[in-house]
Amino acid sequence: MSNNQPIFLTPEGMRKVKEELEYLTTTRRREVAQMIAEAKAEGDISENAGYDEAKTAQGFLEGRIRELEGILKNAEIISDNAAAPGVVMIGRTVVVREQGAEMEEEYTIVGPPEASPSQGRISNESPMGRALLNKRVGEQAVVVSPSGEIVFEIVKVK
Repeated sequence: MSNNQPIFLTPEGMRKVKEELEYLTTTRRREVAQMIAEAKAEGDISENAGYDEAKTAQGFLEGRIRELEGILKNAEIISDNAAAPGVVMIGRTVVVREQGAEMEEEYTIVGPPEASPSQGRISNESPMGRALLNKRVGEQAVVVSPSGEIVFEIVKVK
């Protein structure tokens, strides 16, 4: 993640990041340290698979901790008060209908750390998210995909 760009989070997303960081820096760090200590106690660490596994787990753990700390350092809480009503913005939910289709789809625009397309949460940095931003009800958003352009009509902004 970039060092200077804001990372947009909902208040719920901020809470989850803080909770994960707390868990990793306390409970999980102790668990990994215990794994390393137990592996060292087995003797020669040069050919100890348990030790190698524990050190790898430690590397991943410390990397994730640094990532979460970076998110918090650059976090900007999404405030719905900042934008005009009815405009697609980060933190808002939008209902769209693909051109030529009957079915409507609903998406909440969030920052990348909270994105989960299967749960209807799309990143403001994704092609769909970028296309929807700043649109109003009745306007069209054009999403460029590998198979060509897809046109969506904005049905509702919540």
